[in-house]
Amino acid sequence: MAQTVKWGILSTAEIATKWVIPALKQANHTDIAAIASESGKEVEVAKAFAIPKTYSTYEGLLEDPEIDVVYIPLPNALHAKWVKEAAKRGKHVLCEKPAALTASEAYEMTSFCDDQNVLFMEAFMHQFHPQHARVREIIAAGEIGEVKHMNSSLSFVLQQLEGNIRMNRELGGGSLYDLGCYCIHAIRMITRSNPARVYTIEAKHPHYDVDMAAVSVLEMENGIHATFDCSMNRAGRHSYEIVGTHGKIEVPKAYVPQSDGEGLIHLQREDGHERRERIVGFNYKLGVEHFSAAVINKEAPIYSKESTVENMRVLEACHRSIEIKEAVDLHPS
Repeated sequence: MAQTVKWGILSTAEIATKWVIPALKQANHTDIAAIASESGKEVEVAKAFAIPKTYSTYEGLLEDPEIDVVYIPLPNALHAKWVKEAAKRGKHVLCEKPAALTASEAYEMTSFCDDQNVLFMEAFMHQFHPQHARVREIIAAGEIGEVKHMNSSLSFVLQQLEGNIRMNRELGGGSLYDLGCYCIHAIRMITRSNPARVYTIEAKHPHYDVDMAAVSVLEMENGIHATFDCSMNRAGRHSYEIVGTHGKIEVPKAYVPQSDGEGLIHLQREDGHERRERIVGFNYKLGVEHFSAAVINKEAPIYSKESTVENMRVLEACHRSIEIKEAVDLHPS
């Protein structure tokens, strides 16, 4: 595979400058051709990362015939519009999570990409860290017996509230959209099942119309019970735990990428056996390399558009459960 994929970056968002652009600079078969921003910061960022071209409008970048793939880290509510605009111009799309605000919006945008014959992937980049594949291996080997429960926690303290897009409900703010989507994704990934029923409660900010924290109970289709909590006002955690009949697995660095690539797995069994494994992998680099390879080989990425829609269905059900203060069935009869 010798071809190089040309990438365009739509926005100078922090996640782009901190993780994705550095990953693209390090990755094989990738090259950043241009960056666009409507904030005026594109020139400064381009200079910092030696990106050859800048655009002061998103449309300008999308019209660039050199660009093969567009990375979109815009506010959640803007994803659908710019995914479609990119697809119209034949650009493959890596879109930040959550891909949309509703399941129907996610289905519409991913179907539109299909219609335009371009690839789409939602940027749940943590899934590319090899520690998660190792967890699935341990489970498959029967080391903790039959899996009965999984819990996931993701939180941080949001220091700057005023003017922050995470505090704007219309832009897709709130802890569920920002963090809960990761927890749902991980639960589906590790249990290899989808929720059949969810019940969720929230802690809403007294002045902003967003959930600062949420807790959810999920009944999976395969009978496993799962829980998650997400928060923008609690000490930092980014972990999950799987409990089986004979032991448990803890993954304390599940979501937030480490500069050294470190992932940790802690196995404890009822028979007294205990083991810690350190697994190194740079998930953003691995993720962008995977998507570039999919573009080159004209193959669907491993995280499918159907999974994107399903994750949004669960997230939407969590919001609905909060609204009606009852459990919500995802597959009502």
